[in-house]
Amino acid sequence: MSAESGHPSDAPIAAGCSVAATPVRNRWLVLAVLCGSLLLVALDATILNVALPSLAADLAPSAAGLLWIVDVYSLVLAGLLVTTGTLGDRFGRKRLLVAGFVVFGAASVAAAFAPSAAALIGARAALGVGGALIMPATLSIIRVVFTDRRELALAIGIWGAVGAGGAAVGPVIGGVLLQHFWWGSAFLINFPVMVVAIVLGVWLLPESRASKARRWDLSSAVLSMAGMVALFYAIKTVGSDGITTKAVVVGGLAVVLLTTFVRRQFRLTEPLLDLSLFRDRAFAAAVGCVVLALFGLFAMMFFLTQHFQLVLGYSPMKAGLLMSPATVASLLAAPAAGMLVTRYGSRPVVGLGFAAVAVGFGLLAGVRVDSPYARIAAALVLLGLGATLAMTAASQTIMSAAPAERAGGAAAIQETGYELGGALGIAVLGSVMTATYTAELGNVAGVPPDAMAAARESLAGAATVAEGLGGARGARLFDAATSAFVAGFDLTVGIAGAVMAAAAIAAFLLLPARERAQGTTPASHE
Repeated sequence: MSAESGHPSDAPIAAGCSVAATPVRNRWLVLAVLCGSLLLVALDATILNVALPSLAADLAPSAAGLLWIVDVYSLVLAGLLVTTGTLGDRFGRKRLLVAGFVVFGAASVAAAFAPSAAALIGARAALGVGGALIMPATLSIIRVVFTDRRELALAIGIWGAVGAGGAAVGPVIGGVLLQHFWWGSAFLINFPVMVVAIVLGVWLLPESRASKARRWDLSSAVLSMAGMVALFYAIKTVGSDGITTKAVVVGGLAVVLLTTFVRRQFRLTEPLLDLSLFRDRAFAAAVGCVVLALFGLFAMMFFLTQHFQLVLGYSPMKAGLLMSPATVASLLAAPAAGMLVTRYGSRPVVGLGFAAVAVGFGLLAGVRVDSPYARIAAALVLLGLGATLAMTAASQTIMSAAPAERAGGAAAIQETGYELGGALGIAVLGSVMTATYTAELGNVAGVPPDAMAAARESLAGAATVAEGLGGARGARLFDAATSAFVAGFDLTVGIAGAVMAAAAIAAFLLLPARERAQGTTPASHE
């Protein structure tokens, strides 16, 4: 049967054909499957945060290793999004999506039972590959099955809400799981959902591909991925070891690789990434806003869960529940952002969103052990609300600024910015945090040098060392480590708040007052 009759079809829908006059009857079920898979991809970016202390105690990773466990998922995902989107155009988006379900499910099992930090990093990288296969296909298939302009806008709004909500609800779900099970349960929960998604995906989803697929450029894919990995490695090295020869060499290599990638895209008749879209100021500014919105939000989720568990001594479940104000705010803000942009335009919505995030960071500055939770909760509401408003409104600007015939490429860039922002936030701010913590934690009387070296790796490491020492020495070490962590937290929040304030000003200066109509409804299936 045809997709227009409400059932899946083995015949692919060409992306270059005109929009179907009859909408797909089962389109809302299709949306449910797509959003369910997107939820897990987004959730896995943050669900591990509350599990870090127990994971660190079990696998004993270094500070850099701990950051890699968290960051490699988003790094791999962001590096592959454009490439996998191109493959979907060529070989079929449903086919790539189902393949993503298989990879994601298998990698989840591998991560759950990882015997070492290195094995977990590898499994998280495989999860990133699966997520990269899933994400571009979800939005592309939505554009195929929703042919009514208003329904398409609502579907994309729901899609955005699920993405934002998944990232925000990750610590809550992780906390509940960690209260009753081991840290691997945060990954194992993905497996049964992926099995169901494979069955429903094969039966329910329509196949679609571009009528004239672009050539997939392997050299561009390798250059972009290698350049991003080198860039992140250099950032992490500076954060843990300072400006070393290794950091400078690797950073220089990243610049060379990414510059070569950019030049190659402009030379190719069919580039992997259509960089000409960035010549539009509104498009470029909106992509920057998406990156910055996730930059601060993901990093603060990472640090606050450690504050709740390691500084305040709360259980993983309680730490996750204490993060819920950001979750609720995110879920409410995403659908509301669409209505606000329609009425007022993206400029004030994005600008005020970033301003709210900046105020939220201001509330977090100076938070101590005896600070009332109401202060943290208010900050979390502002962070979740502001970041989601800015991200969702900026995403609408991206789709409006891009010509309709390049809407698929614009969507891939938007998703890359989403993942890159989260990865950069944890990498950059995490490096600042680590460097400050290490510098602030001096020698503690009675603690051996090797124990101090282990304590300087991370607050989790210091807690483990302090527990092993016990008595007055352990108490002194933990107090000193907590003070060092708080000093790093204050500096990190201050930097993040300044960046968000600058982003608010830039949004008011660079974003258009009103979106163009051309990107609202696609002229062709994507």
